[in-house]
Amino acid sequence: MSTPTEQSSPGLSDAQAAAAPVSKKTPLLLGFLTLALALTLALEGQPGDTTFGLAQDSDFFQIPDLAVPATITSWVLIALCLALTVESARRYVLRSATPLWLVAAFAITWLTGFLTWAGVGERLPMIGLLAGSLSLAVPLVFGALGGVLGERSGVVNIAIDGQLLFGAFAAALVASMTGSAWAGLIAAMVAGALIALVLGLFAISYFVDQIIVGVVLNVLVIGITSFFFSQVLAPNAATLNSPEHFARFPIPVLGQIPLIGPIFFRQTPIVYLLYITVALVAYALYRTRWGLRLRAVGEHPKAADTVGIKVNLTRYRTILLAGAIAGMGGAFYTLVSVPQFNREMTGGAGYIALAAVIFGKWDPIRATLAALLFGFASNLQGVLGVIGSPVPSQFMLMLPYVITIFAVAGLVGRSRAPAADGVPYRKQ
Repeated sequence: MSTPTEQSSPGLSDAQAAAAPVSKKTPLLLGFLTLALALTLALEGQPGDTTFGLAQDSDFFQIPDLAVPATITSWVLIALCLALTVESARRYVLRSATPLWLVAAFAITWLTGFLTWAGVGERLPMIGLLAGSLSLAVPLVFGALGGVLGERSGVVNIAIDGQLLFGAFAAALVASMTGSAWAGLIAAMVAGALIALVLGLFAISYFVDQIIVGVVLNVLVIGITSFFFSQVLAPNAATLNSPEHFARFPIPVLGQIPLIGPIFFRQTPIVYLLYITVALVAYALYRTRWGLRLRAVGEHPKAADTVGIKVNLTRYRTILLAGAIAGMGGAFYTLVSVPQFNREMTGGAGYIALAAVIFGKWDPIRATLAALLFGFASNLQGVLGVIGSPVPSQFMLMLPYVITIFAVAGLVGRSRAPAADGVPYRKQ
């Protein structure tokens, strides 16, 4: 078992970090992205200014639009990207891993350079872009949190997409019948936990391959919800598929802060619940006895069992909580995003959430940041399409998935899953 000091540390010890192999994928990928942006600007660059819109009328005070010369600004940002790439390569030569702050700084710099080039001659509504990205990322964050909890306890949760979809279905049905969005949210949590219970029954109690069970559950949920949609919801849409929606609730004072307020504090209650959930999961996982036991079960279940921790019971409780959290993400679709439930409306978001879990190295904060990145990529294609960007529409449609592949295959490097992840525990 871990000591109290180890309980407060989410990462590896100093000795383990020093002994861990350092991947060269990160500096190579940063170099590739820098070169790609430089070639794009050299071949397709256009003269003119790019304007970044940074204010809304309801702010305490108006931040003026920022107009920058597109060509010069893009090359300056490319130079900064190159400097960050060189620093990443230097750390690799010294056998030191590239820190998260450097990757984040590179991502912000590169995206700003890309937007400067893509928005030349136009006004980019940055508040709309970032607020829309947050909205698209909400189901992904809830799904990623559920995935982190499940895998930290040793259960691979491929069924995140099924939990999102079943949560969306239950939320629409119950909110329509009761006229209460809050009742729909609770129903979505119950629906997500129900899928998790089935996953646990086969994966924990009967030792069935967890990946196969998760895939089958996803397909099963698609079939069940599609059947009830066509046979029950569609013919009775007025009474069974017209859910009450959550209204936006601006937080006084905070909602009027320029730039930050419109993005984070003029949201629906589900988004505010998301902030609380991320903080609670991160705190509980690394700062409580419950989190210590959960991580022990996922890393060394036999040792945990030896000191009296009930391994399978802990896994059941954890995946039920994880399923309820993922179900909240499904509720966002039908109680906020769209006016009714539609078949397969998640569009495979659960698999993107699973990629965020891996990209985030099974850490709730990092997985949340990864989900926000994927949400930004999804919203970017719509914004650039509206302003008439020179970027081909086909590229923008595949952008979220390209970023997913790069993130998981490149930036993660040699991340390590919990040692007992996906391994059923048989008590001797």
